[in-house]
Amino acid sequence: MFTAGIITVSDKGSQGKREDLSGPAIAEMLAGAAIIIKHTLIIPDEKDQIQKAIINFVDVEKLDLILTTGGTGVSPRDLTPDATLKVIDKEIPGMAEAMRYESSKITPHAMISRAIAGIRGRSLIINLPGSPKGAKENLAVILPALKHAIEKIKGDDSECASS
Repeated sequence: MFTAGIITVSDKGSQGKREDLSGPAIAEMLAGAAIIIKHTLIIPDEKDQIQKAIINFVDVEKLDLILTTGGTGVSPRDLTPDATLKVIDKEIPGMAEAMRYESSKITPHAMISRAIAGIRGRSLIINLPGSPKGAKENLAVILPALKHAIEKIKGDDSECASS
């Protein structure tokens, strides 16, 4: 079993002006994958708050997986990828590329996503879109690889060949 935290990045959501639908949608999918949600958080689109939340979930809470939702586009307040890049040790471009590729089959807007995936310490951090539909579609793309990725990040040295 792995542990996870979900960070919803939304100015309106953090002010109580919009209900967070993406976080619960993500939590439901993770529960189906036997990943335990330990913490959820709704914060504004502020780079320092996003960085602090990720660092806390990794360094203090020791969560295996941190998923952010929101702030991945090109609007001036979309700062999640920028904040994430500041706190990760390594980027995993293939996960973000796969999400954009599959999403582009559904909407041309996928090509303006700046979402990233990366590693901090022994935790996997992934940016997802802010809409429940987009978050679920993107998570569905990478869900089959999560268990293996987390095991490898944690130091599993078994062979990577699939059966």
